[in-house]
Amino acid sequence: MVELELTEIVELLNKAAAGELQASIQYVWQHVVVKGMTSPEVADLLRKIAIEEMKHYEKIAERIDYLGGSPTVQPDPIARSRTNVEMLKDDIKAEEDAIRLYRNIVETAIAAKDYATAELFEDLLSDEEGHHHAFLTLLE
Repeated sequence: MVELELTEIVELLNKAAAGELQASIQYVWQHVVVKGMTSPEVADLLRKIAIEEMKHYEKIAERIDYLGGSPTVQPDPIARSRTNVEMLKDDIKAEEDAIRLYRNIVETAIAAKDYATAELFEDLLSDEEGHHHAFLTLLE
């Protein structure tokens, strides 16, 4: 990999790391404040996905460190909606943002012949698509 490509990849990975931190914090907060008759089911799902997002952050941070970068500890802005519907819409948007970014990271990594990063983000992309589907299903 050329140094310019490596710098671009680390920048993209730090964007992904910030998103994972945001999602983890946002989903934990929602897990605590969700209300209504279906809230136990929704809360359990939010808690589960929040933990998965934190594990994603860990994998991304390890990759950034391996590539010689410094992993961010600053999350993207955290949505704090009050209704369950607003929360799910915020979560769907967060997952759609992650899906777009991760597809871009896979393409960029392949172009740079960084196949380990591409493989990592293909796996994470699959998880994010699953989260997106779960939130869409709940919203319906």
